[in-house]
Amino acid sequence: MNTASAAASVAGRSQAWSRLSDYAQLTKARVTSLIVVTAWCGFFFGARKAGLPTTSWSLLHGLLGIALVSSGTAALNEVLERDVDGKMRRTASRPLPAGRMSLLHGAVIGITLTLGGSIYLVVFTNWLTGLLTFLTSLVYLLVYTPLKRVSPICVGVGAIPGAMPVVLGWTAASDRLDWGTLALFAILFLWQFPHFLAIAWIYREDYARGAIRMLPVVEPDGHSTSLRVLVYTMVLLPVTLIPVLLGMTGDIYPAGALLLGIVFLYFAARLGILRRPVDDVRSRSYARQLFHCSILYLPVLFALMMSDALRP
Repeated sequence: MNTASAAASVAGRSQAWSRLSDYAQLTKARVTSLIVVTAWCGFFFGARKAGLPTTSWSLLHGLLGIALVSSGTAALNEVLERDVDGKMRRTASRPLPAGRMSLLHGAVIGITLTLGGSIYLVVFTNWLTGLLTFLTSLVYLLVYTPLKRVSPICVGVGAIPGAMPVVLGWTAASDRLDWGTLALFAILFLWQFPHFLAIAWIYREDYARGAIRMLPVVEPDGHSTSLRVLVYTMVLLPVTLIPVLLGMTGDIYPAGALLLGIVFLYFAARLGILRRPVDDVRSRSYARQLFHCSILYLPVLFALMMSDALRP
């Protein structure tokens, strides 16, 4: 291979990797991965409740369909928010605001994945899962996304579709809803408040540039934000014990859930007790630590719940 051919081959590979990176950013691959993990937890307990295998082709079909719709919804979200993303440092390099991908290209990918994933779920799992997944996408795109520019209540509204993956996993396994579904939904719903308010605290200036009316942007003194973080984390702790009352776990999970909850509450309380404005360096440091704690907390809690349920 001559020098020119080698250079062309390297350039081609570089271009391919760049395109793959653009698609990963467009579909928010990391967020989709977390959604798939939480849906897996829902499937696991839904299958156990229905007396079905927790690993089967239904699991593969359910997680794949949910991942497709999640990816498509993320792409459509970036299409709708391309102007906002272009104003914020953390999102300005995404393919649409950076001009590496056309608006039509992003929209076609988003619509294809969302509709295709919903139809896939109807065909390979059941109507309930396909319908709920599609409606979740609509609420996220048509209610939560525009509401972010209107009111801080957007976090509460967005927490509804954000908590749906465990429900979708459950229905993919059992084709019905149950009290256990509500318990898992409540855990994921409450967890999102300290998680996303910590993100909004860290990136307050960025959200302000994009006119995203998160609570730290609207009330920069941080008092209301830290209070909500503390209250929702406190409520989350006893809610994580509801699966025990429903007989979904064994006797190890309660102790582990309490320990994890106390650690999570510690990081939330530190931010609340500090009582400093959002732009304070120390408060941002505490918010970042709370965010990192929240990232670890949820998968560890669900892994503990599932592993304890498997014990004889």
